[in-house]
Amino acid sequence: MNVVLGVGGGIAAYKAAELARLLMRQGLQVNTVLTHSAGEFITPLTFAALTGRKVITDLFANRSAEDILSSSVEHIQVAQENQVLVVAPATADLLAKFAHGLADDFLSTLYLAFTGPIVLAPAMNTNMWNHPATVANLSVLRARGHRIVGPDAGDLACGTVGPGRLADPEQIAAVVAAAALNKEDLSGEVVLISAGPTQEPLDPVRYITNRSSGKMGYALAEAANARGAQVILVSGPVHIPPPPGVEVVSVRTAHQMRDAIVGRMEEATIIIKSAAVADYYVSTVPASKIKKTAARVSLDLEPTPDILAELGSRKGDRLLIGFAAETSDLISESRRKMKAKKADMIVGNLVNVDGTGFESDLNEVTLVMATGETIPVARATKREIAHIIFDHALRLRLALHASQ
Repeated sequence: MNVVLGVGGGIAAYKAAELARLLMRQGLQVNTVLTHSAGEFITPLTFAALTGRKVITDLFANRSAEDILSSSVEHIQVAQENQVLVVAPATADLLAKFAHGLADDFLSTLYLAFTGPIVLAPAMNTNMWNHPATVANLSVLRARGHRIVGPDAGDLACGTVGPGRLADPEQIAAVVAAAALNKEDLSGEVVLISAGPTQEPLDPVRYITNRSSGKMGYALAEAANARGAQVILVSGPVHIPPPPGVEVVSVRTAHQMRDAIVGRMEEATIIIKSAAVADYYVSTVPASKIKKTAARVSLDLEPTPDILAELGSRKGDRLLIGFAAETSDLISESRRKMKAKKADMIVGNLVNVDGTGFESDLNEVTLVMATGETIPVARATKREIAHIIFDHALRLRLALHASQ
């Protein structure tokens, strides 16, 4: 499957090389188009070496009369031969050209001829991003059905801090891959996801928590959004930027997470509880810091709410997916949990395997299904596993409905 990677003229152009590599890793053929300004930041040779394919930089430059004649329809040919157009970075200038149908170079001309899915990853100065003209142009492009990825917020090359930084290339690649496979299969769905750990206070400065980073839950949110769903992400304390296009509800304790999830479950068609919720909490938290002394300290711990069990008892016709983090007996424990909690699928993973699970970008899981199937998923990135989970979840829902 072929995709066009359009590269605009911004400092983030160098990240497009990593995006090209990630797209090829997903089995996509990448054809690169650089604007003239992009060539001031990164050379065509970089993309030619990475992709093994010709890089287009201009409609007419350095060509014979015969080449110029053939190039007059090259943008049409490129548009017909590729399934997805992704532009990263999509500068303010390019967004304006696309919104208003201006075509004065190869990329903007190609845009007008392109009929497939279009993914735009904006990157620019914060003030340019917030300018009413850019806001209006983005509104036009979103109305056309284009997928907008980012931008992220943070330190920018111009010295300002705020929104405008190009989204993570892995996130862009995931959206492009979904578009290439024409995966709008979650359109119309409302996916409610919990992610991250909870923190249960011991006193005003200490708490009980676990090693969950929230990366798996955030990957699920990104995947659902890329596939067309409305996504509500209930997140414990993490150090991950919010996924663009996703509603994030921030919580800290298990009770807060329970209230947030149960309070929104009526809106959802699919519920995924991937959060690692603390099992116990201190019911009476002292108002002052506990001082260290020579004496031993005992904690009186109470069990936290069983959120998955409550969701299972109230799910109705919603699809309910839970997670099981185990150190042994993965399959049997996942099956036990699925039956006890009335879930439709349990995603089980061993958390004592080096290089996967908590805090890692990789995972290796087993999907235990209400239909009796057990599906092992080999080690892969959490973004890749997120899409695999949704693939099987949709198939599972069809099977469950057919059996009713």
